[in-house]
Amino acid sequence: MQLTTNFHALKEWAVAVNAIENGNTIMLLRKGGIHERNGQFQIAHEQVLLYPTYEHQQDFLLKAEYANLVCPVTSGWHPETVRIGSWAEITDILPVSDESVVNALLPFHIWNEYFISDRLKWKPRQPLYILLLRAYKLPQAQEIPYNTKYGGCKSWIDLTQSFDIPTTEPVLSDSRYTQLVAEIRGIVGEQVFWKENGE
Repeated sequence: MQLTTNFHALKEWAVAVNAIENGNTIMLLRKGGIHERNGQFQIAHEQVLLYPTYEHQQDFLLKAEYANLVCPVTSGWHPETVRIGSWAEITDILPVSDESVVNALLPFHIWNEYFISDRLKWKPRQPLYILLLRAYKLPQAQEIPYNTKYGGCKSWIDLTQSFDIPTTEPVLSDSRYTQLVAEIRGIVGEQVFWKENGE
């Protein structure tokens, strides 16, 4: 699959970006950071570069094998440059409010039960959104300068530079990705929110 030029990026914990790039998960969990237009929840962009963040990573919210990968940083810290090593197509958005359903998805992501409970309790009337990402590694990771406009609690950012990306191979094979999506959607059931905004 080819993404010719892109400067849209999705911010996510560095440990989660690494897990996606390594094929250990295809799933992100979100409460905030989803736009609402005409009464419909929508993502900002379907194809995004993955932008790793460090400041808000909390090891106690992660499974043990991922908690060990987090290096704590002080509030307000940011790297001088940010490594962009992959991009992803967001293929599915699955809204879930039932804690038992979310708990059944534990094998498919990097977070622990405490994180799930915490997310469900925050804005309890709003469902937890499960984003499924088909990831593609860049042929060569690029280091970009940090910009203050990239900071803050926001999920979607536009980078000051665009990326020209040649044809890239997905992290997971078609069959493996399709299998994982089918298993996850089988657990969630029919509550699938389809993207309608396009790119």
